[in-house]
Amino acid sequence: MKKKPISGVRFDNRHIRLKTGETQRPNGTYLYRWTSADGKRHSVYAPTLDKLREQEELVIVDKHDGIKTDVKGLTVNELFDLWCQLKRGIKDSTFKNYIYMYEMFVKPTFGRNRVVRVAKSDVRRFYNNLVDGKTLKVATLDNVHNVLHQVFQVAVDDAIIRTNPTDNMMKELKLAHSGYKGEKRKALTMEEEKLFLGYLKKTPRYYHWYPLFFIMANTGMRVGEITGLRWCDIDLEKGIINVNHTLVYYNHRDENGCYYSINTPKTKAGVREIPMMDEVKEAFLLEQQFQQEAEIESVSRIEGYGDFIFVNRDGVVQNLGNLNKAIQRISRDCNGEILDIQGIDSEPVLLPHFSCHNLRHTFATRLCESGINLKVIQDVLGHADVSTTMNIYIDVTNDLKKKEMSDFGKYMNTGTAQVMGDRV
Repeated sequence: MKKKPISGVRFDNRHIRLKTGETQRPNGTYLYRWTSADGKRHSVYAPTLDKLREQEELVIVDKHDGIKTDVKGLTVNELFDLWCQLKRGIKDSTFKNYIYMYEMFVKPTFGRNRVVRVAKSDVRRFYNNLVDGKTLKVATLDNVHNVLHQVFQVAVDDAIIRTNPTDNMMKELKLAHSGYKGEKRKALTMEEEKLFLGYLKKTPRYYHWYPLFFIMANTGMRVGEITGLRWCDIDLEKGIINVNHTLVYYNHRDENGCYYSINTPKTKAGVREIPMMDEVKEAFLLEQQFQQEAEIESVSRIEGYGDFIFVNRDGVVQNLGNLNKAIQRISRDCNGEILDIQGIDSEPVLLPHFSCHNLRHTFATRLCESGINLKVIQDVLGHADVSTTMNIYIDVTNDLKKKEMSDFGKYMNTGTAQVMGDRV
């Protein structure tokens, strides 16, 4: 007698019993449907029953761990939009830079991936392509990574994914690119600094740049701090510079595009008072005299701030791009003049390629070389973390040790002591 089939029991075409929610489709593939706690229906597909049941297990684990199943189609770009709505506590210029970096390098390609399908290997491949394809330097990729890590952390916090696929990715990439040691900012040597400032002072066509670059090289102020400096921020009688804001120029991503804004200093430690050396005070007076003789007045008015000290011939505030271009022109002409006089075979001291940031680092280096207390250096430079100051000090100390040992080696070979500052 033939057995009656059990009611409700279903089999596939290989006579394998199908579980609740499983279905074999007419084309031979498989489908699994389930209902989430919010009453929504969901489904996954697979070419074989074994593959389908692997996905079923993931669904069960997701439900147990509270991982959301109604956001499987969420893309990285959509998650980034959510992050933008939630992000608070950073300066507008920093936030706009994050948006720029994301839209330039992530949105067109990697951003189209579904969040739940992004694995560490995908992030690794994306980062490697950016670096190996010469699209970005490792240091710049750090900025992209900073954004992506925060974006994926939103998905972790909202139980969309279990782990952040960008965790430790930059550390791994830097190790893989063994040649990467970080791009340390180099200070000008004492000879290079004297050459640069001396050339400004003696060259009529560049003399108007002397006060600005001298003050920058002898106060360690950041570019935005010195370009945003007003006459009311300095006390020439007491010899004090009051740093309480910074001038920034960036794309505000509105109808006006790129324009200036006033920000608080980079860190809380950035709000500080810098004592002036007599030479710095003289440089301020020189700038004041130059502007009076040239009948230059500050016309820039930025968010209620005006009467800026360092302005161009039209009375408009200076910006980083213009200052760095000026340094390039000055260095080019200075080196050309030296080579014309001394010739290349004499191995003369020439100015290297450098920027405004290098002048700040140069000042920090001179302070360390002079043996000034580290805490004083930290306060003057506005470093939030003393380790930043300590790293400069360590570099300076190592360089001095190498030079001292080199001089000692020459003494042992020739019997003649090398002149080193105040030591013979």
